[in-house]
Amino acid sequence: MDGDAFDDGPMTDGLSEQAAASVAPANAVHPPRAPGPAGAAAGAAAGSAVGAPLAVLEAHDLWKSYRGGDGALLAVLSGVDLAVAPGEMVAIVGASGAGKSTLLHVLGALDRPTRGYTVIAGQSVAGLADDALAALRNRAVGFVFQFHHLLREFSALENVMMPLRIAGVAPAPAQARAEELLARVGLSSRMHHRPAELSGGEQQRTAVARALAVDPAVLLADEPSGNLDHANAERLHELFAELTRDLEVGMVVVTHNRSLAARAHRVLLLDGGRLVPTDARAGGGVA
Repeated sequence: MDGDAFDDGPMTDGLSEQAAASVAPANAVHPPRAPGPAGAAAGAAAGSAVGAPLAVLEAHDLWKSYRGGDGALLAVLSGVDLAVAPGEMVAIVGASGAGKSTLLHVLGALDRPTRGYTVIAGQSVAGLADDALAALRNRAVGFVFQFHHLLREFSALENVMMPLRIAGVAPAPAQARAEELLARVGLSSRMHHRPAELSGGEQQRTAVARALAVDPAVLLADEPSGNLDHANAERLHELFAELTRDLEVGMVVVTHNRSLAARAHRVLLLDGGRLVPTDARAGGGVA
């Protein structure tokens, strides 16, 4: 593998143009039979038992191909299989450009695979129309990106309420839920501040609260602490560990950060378009 799975370089995953499918055997990386550290240890090796009954997110033979500017076909994902249990955090590491962000987008139904399918909260994504896909994504998946993407005209409270109001929740219960989540991420005293009045760490914790607003089954995070200083990054990492444990949400996080990967139940390396287990928490996963 070229590069460091935990390098600090910019994310360059993905290309601009979709193309035809490639064909090759699938690999398998499956979860423990039960969530939590003990179960994660049991499923640490590739090829663990298929079909964990409590999976909230499944990927089956995912391929994603693009055609580059020179016309050549590039397979970014080459038969990825994955399942994530409730309360389990899975970290995905790999060199910049390996396809980690592409994989996360396909897992979260932001992009469609060239081949294969995902199952989110028990519902297969295969064949869903765009509106049905959006509805499933909005109710079952929470996203946290490297940049917070908060609406600057609105307070932290209003930003967290937004997905609830879009989902048709009345103002009073939406506000109560948003206040509860902001308190959980340590922002009770800052909820009426706009993003420009919050620190970087507070902005990202607000984004986490917003991602959890509709009580999703799955939380997907792409380099969530990439723009934070060490202290705020560590606070965010601990928050993720606490939330996955207490709320039993399944989480997949793409990261170059060793500290965040160390908090995951499993660490998987994306290399050559495939996921393989790695001991990156102990300093491995570096080629």
